[in-house]
Amino acid sequence: MYYADMPLILYRYLAKEILAPFLLGLVVFTSTLLMGRMLKLAEMVVSNGVPLTDILLLIFYLLPYFAIITIPMSLLLAVMLAFSRLSSDSEIVALKASGISIYRLLPPILSVAALAFLMSAFVSVYALPKGNVAFKKLLYQVLQGRMNLNLKEQVFNDAIPGLVIYVDRSSKEGQLSGILIQDERNPKDTSTIFASTGQLSSDEERRQIHLQLTNGSIHQSRPQGVYRRLDFQQYELKLDLSKAAREIEKNEVDMTLQELRENLKKGGFTKKLGLDMELEIHRRFALPFACFIFAIVAMPLGIQNRRSGKAAGFTLSIATIIVYYIFHSTGRTLGERELLQPALAIWLPNIIFLAGGILLFRQAALERPFTLFDQLASLFAKLMNVFRKGAD
Repeated sequence: MYYADMPLILYRYLAKEILAPFLLGLVVFTSTLLMGRMLKLAEMVVSNGVPLTDILLLIFYLLPYFAIITIPMSLLLAVMLAFSRLSSDSEIVALKASGISIYRLLPPILSVAALAFLMSAFVSVYALPKGNVAFKKLLYQVLQGRMNLNLKEQVFNDAIPGLVIYVDRSSKEGQLSGILIQDERNPKDTSTIFASTGQLSSDEERRQIHLQLTNGSIHQSRPQGVYRRLDFQQYELKLDLSKAAREIEKNEVDMTLQELRENLKKGGFTKKLGLDMELEIHRRFALPFACFIFAIVAMPLGIQNRRSGKAAGFTLSIATIIVYYIFHSTGRTLGERELLQPALAIWLPNIIFLAGGILLFRQAALERPFTLFDQLASLFAKLMNVFRKGAD
């Protein structure tokens, strides 16, 4: 009876060993990827008065974009760290001495990989396009609202590239007074505009903001030292947000799986967009499927990494992740240049890593050491000798 319960106890033990580093990896990897965006989002809060609730919503909408990458990454890290720990504590040796081969350790690992695959596939197929579209729409609304309601008094506002707007007084209704505008959208024809009062309004259909100025003057500096002044009683300045509008238009990453397939069937797109949509369809499934491949690769790498434990396991997992995504990026580039068929271009890294994982797993099952670790250890010893000689 005890022996019959042994696999179940072992499987629970392995699942617990993987769960904690998996969750930790999700937090660490997601936070790391978010750091690049956090600087811009923080600037929107500090410099432009964007509400913190909008910033938190933007971060929430970004999470699916990162999760499709961080879930497989976290699984690789978790499996490798778990088996590195088991190997360094000689628990793998004890299991083998009890007659349990590493093949019998596959079911719980593949079960966790299947759960990670389902999570990643849900994000890829459903959450990713919705999150991207919601992020771009909210970003446009934030930009538009920032111009309508947050032109700060007695501050040089540079929310729109090429324009610096200074107002002495402003109201929530868009009424302005004491206006100074430096217009450098056309570097060859810069203008400085002064106006006593103004009214700010927006045209949502055309995605434009209108600034109706009264009682002012326009000062222009032309080439060869030419200066021109124009006085006006009424002058309308259009602030074009078309760049932001173009950003919220859907691309292949923002389309649902059904939209991608229907668009490819319907046609009428540029050759590049059609190719990008084909690549995106395969990418939606190839990246989640990497969960199974990473699990198979991580097990033998973790088992063989018995000398250095978790520290080397973490380093090796990061190196494996980097190599995989280099392969993935290279394959996508080859597909975009039509050097490979879209399916092969996206799935080739998975095929290569799966073949390598099966080979490594077989080597570990036969208890044959990998030369990789010996080479890394030798290289590390040489580097330490160089540093010692330099210190002496």
